[in-house]
Formats: sequence, C-alpha cells, structure tokens
Amino acid sequence: MTSTKAPVLIIGARSDMARGIAAEYAKLGHPLQLAARNHDDLERDAADFRIRYSVEVTIHECDVTSMGSHDAFINGLSSLPAIVVSAVGVLGDQDADAGNVEASERVFDTNFVGPVLLLEKLAAKMAVLPDATAIVGIGSVAGDRGRGKNYIYGSAKAGFAAYLSGMRQKYVNSKLQITTVKPGFVRTAMTAGMETPAPLTTDADAFAARVVKAQQAGKLVYYDLRWRVLMSVICHVPEPIFKKMKF
Repeated sequence: MTSTKAPVLIIGARSDMARGIAAEYAKLGHPLQLAARNHDDLERDAADFRIRYSVEVTIHECDVTSMGSHDAFINGLSSLPAIVVSAVGVLGDQDADAGNVEASERVFDTNFVGPVLLLEKLAAKMAVLPDATAIVGIGSVAGDRGRGKNYIYGSAKAGFAAYLSGMRQKYVNSKLQITTVKPGFVRTAMTAGMETPAPLTTDADAFAARVVKAQQAGKLVYYDLRWRVLMSVICHVPEPIFKKMKF
C-alpha cells in the first residue's frame, strides 16, 4: 500500500472519538500511525482500516503520562507525521479526585501535561518541514469556565486550550497549522452512563467527520455552533449569579 498523502498520527487512538477521526483520514487516503497505551489492542482497528480503506497503518506504544518516553516514541515512528491529532483524555471523577493528589495528577497529566510536552517536541520537528503540517488538539467546552461538577477536568482542558493558542502565535510564520477542537457532549465510552441532553449531544462518527473537515479547511478553532452560543452565554453570566447556578 503506497500513498502520496501525508501520514497522520493519532495519539490516544483507542478512544471512540479517535477511532472515528482515524477512519475519516483513512477515507481520504492518508497513511495512519495509531498510538496509545497497550497498543496491541489497536491491531484490530489497524487491520480493519487496511482492508476497508487500503491505507498503510502502523501501531505504536505511547503513554503521554510517561514523560521520559516521548523521545523514544517519536524516534520509533515509521516516519515523521505531517498531521498529528491529540485525542488523549480522561474525565475522572470530580468528587473522588478533588483533594486526592494521585487522582488529580492523573487527570492533569493525561489532559494537559503529557500532551503538551509531547506536542511541543513534535511541533519543533514539524514546523521546519518544507510542506504544510498540522496539529489538532482535542480540548473541551469544560475548559471555558470552571464548574463545580468538573473543575479538575475543566481546568486541565483550559490549560490545554491556552497552550494551543500560544502555539498558534509561536508558529504563525511557519507552515504548521494548530487547530483547537472544543467538543461538548459526544456519545463515547467516556460519556457512557451520563445523562446528556439529546439536542446538545453528537455521535462520535459525525463529530469526527466535522473535526477532519475543519482541519482540512484550515480552521484555527472548531466549536460546534450550538456549544459556541451556549458557552458564550455561560461565560458572560456575572460571577455572583454563576456561583449560585446548579448545572
């Protein structure tokens, strides 16, 4: 299987969202590099993509929270990717995580520290390539304003969004495009069991298609219009009123 398309690296490829994004790029003919912890579990998806879309697919072990392994991971890739999607994330349990050092560190390291340190290394290599490159970071609307129900997770995603914003400014004169994605409720294993409002909830495959379309169109931020409006309202609620709201 050979392709003239740029290779796409999906970090955190075991999630439903990441699987959908990988499929969308495979449909376009891009070779895939699927990376995640316990990477042997990715072989079934890799085989499916190879057969279904006739693209080259490699799998790689990657634990973003193992900061000392990042260099070895990058050096072990079959080739330097031209597109990187960071789909790593863990929701955690707000009540259990607050005040628990190990649990909170897991949320921060998975959603912010690990992805940031890995993307920093990848960006430095991708920005000097002669052709256009792209990094897509999957954040969350939870990072737009801290809420009592998920402020550990939300603050980590807020930091990730700020990092991606800074990266856009840093690499503005290069051919590296940085796209921030802010999903709301998406039907995935992460949200299984949660009571999510149907009008604000998107299927993982439909969301994945929109993410890839946004990146291909060169959008700097992808934000579902429904959530863009809702979060704009929430962010403008005065603090004395907001702190009394229960949602």
